Amino acid sequence: MRRITRIATVGVASAALALTATACGGKTSSEAGSDKKNSAAIAYDIGGRGDQSFNDAAYAGLSQAEKELGIKGVEAEPSEGEGDADKVQRLTELARAGNNPVIGVGFAYAPAIEKVSKKYPNTTFGIIDDTSKTGKNIANLVFNEEQGSYLAGVAAAKATKTNTVGFIGGVEVPLIKKFEAGFAQGVKDTNPKVKVLTQYLTQPPNFDGFSKPDLGKAAAQGQLDAKADVIYQAAGLAGAGAIEATAKAGKWAIGVDSDQYKQAGLAQYKERILTSVTKDVSDSVFNLIKSVKDGKPQSGEIRYGLDKDGVGLSDSNPEYKKMTDLVAAVEKAKADIVAKKITVKTAP
Repeated sequence: MRRITRIATVGVASAALALTATACGGKTSSEAGSDKKNSAAIAYDIGGRGDQSFNDAAYAGLSQAEKELGIKGVEAEPSEGEGDADKVQRLTELARAGNNPVIGVGFAYAPAIEKVSKKYPNTTFGIIDDTSKTGKNIANLVFNEEQGSYLAGVAAAKATKTNTVGFIGGVEVPLIKKFEAGFAQGVKDTNPKVKVLTQYLTQPPNFDGFSKPDLGKAAAQGQLDAKADVIYQAAGLAGAGAIEATAKAGKWAIGVDSDQYKQAGLAQYKERILTSVTKDVSDSVFNLIKSVKDGKPQSGEIRYGLDKDGVGLSDSNPEYKKMTDLVAAVEKAKADIVAKKITVKTAP
């Protein structure tokens, strides 16, 4: 698999292909993408691969496609403080090299995908977490995050001993508000006496709240000082800091996007990761790549919800399984959501 890191700056046209590469094989990016049905690319969101969460889930889907479909995988990292022009340049490079599909990991790629997809109509573009930009060659891979977060709220309400729990959002944008809304509703529906503390790390256009662990650590410490003993974070790489602070305090952390109990980078804290809200980002990436390889590329909105296990709540931690009342409450809530007895809010 090829991993490319941007060293060119926006506006340097001739340097658009000046990329630092590390690879499993010896081909260049252009060579790897010479077969449009044998090379797929993902462009990472803020934090890049190694965030132990959202980006790593996308990487897992690409890695699976390499192993099972025989495709070549190409990865492109973001640069700090980049704008839409940088994303346009990155996606253009990936499409020009012949990669198909080209997948933008995160809603921030929406404007760039809208622009680049028109220039490369025979290439399928995937975007995760956005439906605002559509086209015949655009696949919108979206999730019912609020449903998984509702289950996390049920678990938090059952696990708390102080009747105070916390939610930490990376950046206050509509997508993350869905996580907050579902979590708070799940808590209150389970136990109205439980207080939910909410904090966002940054406001757009500052997206450091998805990339700086120290911000998550400080926010979690503040909530711990306010007696929260269960903290759920939806903050990308910054969320790792929240998990660290919560775990060191001997309280419960709830992970997000990936099963963070299983993430190697968080192994020293896993005993205090009660559960994680999972999004099947890996399958969404794999399925899109497979559809292109099969000659039937996906397009339009492709939604992953609780009914098809597109979102869910992990049970990897043995301590979670021991909490029989908690498990029963989560399972009942899941059944009620799928049966449409419970409608989960998408905004606080």
